[in-house]
Amino acid sequence: MALTSNYLAFDLGAESGRAVVGHLDGLNLKLETLHRFPNGPVRVFERLYWDVLRLFGELQAGLQAYRAAHGDTLQGIGLDTWGVDFALLGDDDQLLGNPRHYRDARTEGMMAAAFERAPRDEIFAATGIQFMEINTLYQLLAMRLQGDPLLDQAQTLLMIPDLLNYWLTGVKVSEFSIATTSQCYDPRARDWARGLLARLDLPTDILLPIIQPTEQVGTLHPLVGEAVGLGQAPVIAPACHDTGSAVAAVPASSDSFAYLSSGTWSLMGVETASPVISADSLAFNFTNEGGAFGSIRLLKNIMGLWLVQECRRTWAAQGNALSYDDLTRLAAEAPAFGPLVDPDHHDFLRPGDMPTLIRDYCQRTGQRAPQSQGEVLRCALESLAAKYRWTLEKLEMMQGRHLDVIHIVGGGCQNSLLCQLTADATQRTVIAGPVEATAAGNVLLQAISRGELGSLAEARQAVRHSFDLVTYEPAPVDGWDDAYGRLLALMENAI
Repeated sequence: MALTSNYLAFDLGAESGRAVVGHLDGLNLKLETLHRFPNGPVRVFERLYWDVLRLFGELQAGLQAYRAAHGDTLQGIGLDTWGVDFALLGDDDQLLGNPRHYRDARTEGMMAAAFERAPRDEIFAATGIQFMEINTLYQLLAMRLQGDPLLDQAQTLLMIPDLLNYWLTGVKVSEFSIATTSQCYDPRARDWARGLLARLDLPTDILLPIIQPTEQVGTLHPLVGEAVGLGQAPVIAPACHDTGSAVAAVPASSDSFAYLSSGTWSLMGVETASPVISADSLAFNFTNEGGAFGSIRLLKNIMGLWLVQECRRTWAAQGNALSYDDLTRLAAEAPAFGPLVDPDHHDFLRPGDMPTLIRDYCQRTGQRAPQSQGEVLRCALESLAAKYRWTLEKLEMMQGRHLDVIHIVGGGCQNSLLCQLTADATQRTVIAGPVEATAAGNVLLQAISRGELGSLAEARQAVRHSFDLVTYEPAPVDGWDDAYGRLLALMENAI
């Protein structure tokens, strides 16, 4: 009799999505990608949207691919996505317009508008969330101040994974980890930040009860189950925020680590039992997001490999298509310790000609502008590594302890140059892997829900047992202290 259980994980990132089967036999986990599909913004004039109907179609295609490959026996289905974005439903549960993309320009100036109604420190005290103009809070405020009629018509707000789970099951819920990304949730009260939302004239009656990771959302809706041939397969909430699932798959064997979920965004932090809402976390603009089993992810959102992705997109549009391996090689061949940027500067938030934006930033800050493709890429990667050093120092300060290891998970851990730069910049051992941490964490949290694994520690043991990890030891490289000092100056004198 086969001992292997099959779980299907849908992992939707800002650039692509995938349907991944997790084959779990004891502590042995194997991942099989059945279906991949592109994702990204759809521009209509000056607005950016998500094509959520196409994404739902891709979910159904993934379910059909599973049925064709493995039959109709499936222990669970779990779904995770990026954070902050949402959909509104009307009184007939129909979608009110296409959800906007978080890089849409409508939120420009909305943080300042929010502070006129509720001071910055009071917003942080109520939510513990990093101030970023992409947050759900400022998207909703933009709708209110710009007179968007959909906000008054709305009966229900669903974050993107909650919307897709609703379409899969017919059950409307809000999942904890994704709700916390919104800056509309109070992590100390463990409820929506209703008082804050009322001060900003934002509705609270559209918000739903919150379920925790590993809870079952429901089963496939009969119409969906019949269409894909999987009957009433259970749909389980992993951590529906992709970073929450990725952190669940960090292969740590002790508590003395920082994690770095590396992709379009870099999310670097530690796990805590309770939110860290303090003068320091406010001053450093850190965030307290939800994780598995009620944990809090104290972390910093950093712009991440978006800088590289946009360079690649720009050059491809100019007729010079390069693979990610090509980009890494070009960066490795470029001279070390050239100009730097603050990766989180507002200049780099929106889609655009990233090589030109980087060069313009360097010239404006009195640095030599990088010229070649390799120099531009080296600038981006060294800037990220220096920002990781700053983030690690602040984490250790707030936690009052030394963090021995940095675990890099996600697609970015394949960039061997960035991994080594991170080890050298921080003077910490870096352990890279697994690449598919989000899908692995999604599957393992489903397995905990079904009773096949007993704890998060056991799930992480399965990751160590199942995946090849690469260790990068720090080298005593001259030049990092100077580079770090230059980054601090750029951050202090932001222009």
